[in-house]
Amino acid sequence: MVLDLLLIALAITLDPLPLMAFVLVVASTGGARKGLVFLLSWLACLVLVIALVLVLTGGQPPPPRSPPSAAALGVKLAVGVALVVYGEQRRRRLAAVRARGGTAPGPGAQPVPGAPAAGTADVGADVGADVGADDGASSARLTSEMDRTTNWAAAGLAVLLQPWGLVAAGATTVVEADTSHLATWFALFVFCVLATASLLAVELYVVFSPTAAKVRLLALRAWMERHSEQAVVALCLLLGFWLVGKSIYQLTG
Repeated sequence: MVLDLLLIALAITLDPLPLMAFVLVVASTGGARKGLVFLLSWLACLVLVIALVLVLTGGQPPPPRSPPSAAALGVKLAVGVALVVYGEQRRRRLAAVRARGGTAPGPGAQPVPGAPAAGTADVGADVGADVGADDGASSARLTSEMDRTTNWAAAGLAVLLQPWGLVAAGATTVVEADTSHLATWFALFVFCVLATASLLAVELYVVFSPTAAKVRLLALRAWMERHSEQAVVALCLLLGFWLVGKSIYQLTG
């Protein structure tokens, strides 16, 4: 369970779409405060999912080969297969674009599994609207849009951009948690912290060095815009194959 949770948390924290959106949040007017609200909302989603799973299981893992155990593994297998299929589709699309000598579509073209679809919210749509535009002008325009958002909008954006497919994979893993052991609570705590680590690092940078942070983070976002497609493909395929292999082994072992 622990290794699965760490891998899923690592995939969540490396997901480029939430991180790129968060950079726009903290680079806007009152960014440090909005970033904190975003972080709290992000963490609240993770804690709520874990709490719901623990309530349903009573804090005790289901017996091996029992219907609840098989159901949880089946869901994890389905999530893994979905990630592999999605990652392969994105890989083929990226290869086709490169073969034509074009530019790979940005993350706004199609969200990572579990992320909000385009048009879900005005701010969410704006985050992905700059595909193919000049990086500097695009970031400036989107930052200007974020200047007009409220703290409530930042909180809602965190919920919308949560990679719910990956969170679902984490939930099926938490089913195995035995809360009678202190190590389990520590593993769940590490999962939440690691899944938020990249956002937390950005927030701390903005708090302690606001002037330099805005320039460098927007430059980082421009770089991520050019390389996010490869990151999405790698994350989906690697984690997907891991979940599929682990689930099949546990179901047949």
